[in-house]
Amino acid sequence: MNIFITLDYELFFGSKTGTVEHSLINPTNRLLKIGNKYGVKFSFFIDIGYIIKLEKFKSKYYQLQNDYDLLAEQIKKLSENGHDIQLHIHPHWEDSFYDGQKWHVETYRYRLHDFSESEILAIVTNYKRTLERLVDKPVFAYRAGGWCLQPFEKIKDALQKNGIWLDSTVYKNGLADRYTHFFDFRNMPNKEIWKFDNDPLIENKDGFFTEIPISSLNVSPLFFWKMAFIRKFGANQHKFLGDGYGIGASKKDILRMLLKPSNIVVSIDGYRSSLLQRAIAYYEKKKRKYMVLIGHPKMQSEFSLKKLQTFLFLNKDKNFCTYTEYFKKKTDYNGFGGASITI
Repeated sequence: MNIFITLDYELFFGSKTGTVEHSLINPTNRLLKIGNKYGVKFSFFIDIGYIIKLEKFKSKYYQLQNDYDLLAEQIKKLSENGHDIQLHIHPHWEDSFYDGQKWHVETYRYRLHDFSESEILAIVTNYKRTLERLVDKPVFAYRAGGWCLQPFEKIKDALQKNGIWLDSTVYKNGLADRYTHFFDFRNMPNKEIWKFDNDPLIENKDGFFTEIPISSLNVSPLFFWKMAFIRKFGANQHKFLGDGYGIGASKKDILRMLLKPSNIVVSIDGYRSSLLQRAIAYYEKKKRKYMVLIGHPKMQSEFSLKKLQTFLFLNKDKNFCTYTEYFKKKTDYNGFGGASITI
């Protein structure tokens, strides 16, 4: 089995973004310590829009210069040490600003689709070039911010023109309806990997793009009741290392999770990490060849870090890999290229 541990490298987007040290640098270092122990490399999806915003304001504010230097150094070292650095776009940074004391995060244009097609092309081009300049390596994979991938037709050309051919956003029966964003993956193909062109939910064997979905697991409402209880009354071991607040789920989404069984991504974050071993047992029973785990440095806890270490120990016979490592074996195209891969 090939296992990809993917990390969305980003701050919080609620009323408090959290600090670079506590939400990104320190928890990432804790994850690296565990990964290094077992020789595991991670795939980082970098929220590069934030880095670009730091570049804009750092000459004016000393703290932002420090934040930029810390992040740039860590991202470069991640790449140099064999971890994957790929593209994650949260375009609300286009409208957000720093007032000298804190970030004002504007989420009225949270989805890439909230921009015109010409703006989308400019954003994707700038974000990818900035990320590649930072690590001096090709970037070819994408994860949509907030899972907002639909309708794909509106962002397709911008990704294709920039050589982004691999997506890892969708997950089985994924569904959300929030004031900032929405997605609906209930009709995705019942496959581990597939090609597509205009719609990631419709397989096209001749498509330019490749989808390798995030793994998911069906859970009962009891799981979310337990998670809610732990968040409110749990000990320090369940407290996130990140020091910010996220965007809350909609009432509709919360009621659905608390009243009906639902699919959730297989995650290394917080209490969700308690499902890691159950998930791999399920995927092994189904004889799956791939598992894509998702996580966020900001949402690690002492509990989740222990669960990750146990998971890596129990599964040290598996092939933990990055997208670059895996797909490099699938194509002889320099920098890869979706159309040249045989699935």
